[in-house]
Amino acid sequence: MIEVGIIMGSASDLPVMQDAADILKEFGIAYEMNIVSAHRTPELMFDYAKNAHLRGIKVIIAGAGGAAHLPGMTASLTPLPVIGVPVKSSNSIDGWDSILSILQMPNGIPVATVALNASKNAGILAAKMIGASRPELLSKLSEYMDELKSKVLESAEKLKANQ
Repeated sequence: MIEVGIIMGSASDLPVMQDAADILKEFGIAYEMNIVSAHRTPELMFDYAKNAHLRGIKVIIAGAGGAAHLPGMTASLTPLPVIGVPVKSSNSIDGWDSILSILQMPNGIPVATVALNASKNAGILAAKMIGASRPELLSKLSEYMDELKSKVLESAEKLKANQ
């Protein structure tokens, strides 16, 4: 059953958003990806946001660049948690327009926001949200964190050895 919906405003966002899909796959979490523009296909966005939970989706990851309305508009329409991924687009102001559009949501309409182009973090956060009620997934997440720690410690040892 698909548990995470990954949506983006345009096909140009796919290279950034693919990282979310890749990490979800690594954790064994089923996902779907779709292009849903808040500005060019608002009816599709409304339908997706309002019905995702009825299809078993537990978390939505929404990536958008420029004005970046997709995550916030989606969050305003769904009872599900939404994770926003600001994408640095060709018409972006160094990504700040996307970051602030997603981050500065009004009270009552929260969007968890990750760093610019950081859809991998969005995928990890979605896995943690789902893992809160799945012990086997929490175990995988713990192993992942241990691997990150080991890589840092190995790098530190190599640095010391080369001094």
